Amino acid sequence: MHTAESLNEHTMPPERHKGPVVLRREQLRRSTSDERLLDQRPAPPEDFTRTDPWRVLRIQAEFVEGFDALAHLGPAVAVFGSARTAPEHPEYEQARELGRALGEAGYAVVTGGGPGVMEAANRGAVDAGAKSVGIGIELPHEQHLNEWVDLGINFRYFFARKTMFVKYSQGFVVLPGGFGTLDELFEALTLVQTGKITRFPVILLGTEYWGPLVDWITSTLVASGKVAEGDLDLLRVTDSVSEAVAVLTEVHAGSESLPDDAAPGFGA
Repeated sequence: MHTAESLNEHTMPPERHKGPVVLRREQLRRSTSDERLLDQRPAPPEDFTRTDPWRVLRIQAEFVEGFDALAHLGPAVAVFGSARTAPEHPEYEQARELGRALGEAGYAVVTGGGPGVMEAANRGAVDAGAKSVGIGIELPHEQHLNEWVDLGINFRYFFARKTMFVKYSQGFVVLPGGFGTLDELFEALTLVQTGKITRFPVILLGTEYWGPLVDWITSTLVASGKVAEGDLDLLRVTDSVSEAVAVLTEVHAGSESLPDDAAPGFGA
């Protein structure tokens, strides 16, 4: 029997979240649900829980849970950036300032729910008394939702999670980050470029970090005809939190997406 004293003598064992399920010790598996979904090797005939028809039910459940949890979210902006940004880094403080400014402007703040920039943006939303949302994902090395998330949802499948970001956000603000941040950035640009989403600003915060990427898009993609010069207008790059928020509110001004009486709280 574990006592409070005995538990304090030991660190908590590693764990992984699979939707509502928590796995520890010998129950841990190194592979993720996404990895097994994309695995081309056939499952043993007796293991029906690894077949694609069974997975369809799990995927459907994730969409239902996400839609149900976020249906009353109201106007929101997703903030992306590195999970590796330390609390003492200037980008952390800028992300916190951004979360606070978005909250004060009437937006909910939606992040991937992890540490670093995500934590900072959620923290800023809480500072402002605004809605703070984290949409997590099952990873090979578990990453818990940060303590500043008030409404958190964990997903098994990346594509279901990405749908939530796009469906329930009215814009993306992207701070410096790695592959995951770039993935979200270019998916949003593709959806706007192809008309799948409209009135959806994509703002890069940090000219020193993002400038070389924009230069490469201009000098390589545009110059070689791979994207149109007008596609550069899909992006805004700035160092100013207030300018980023102003771009968002200007785009949404006059629409029903941001009512004047937007108030904190997650609704019914």
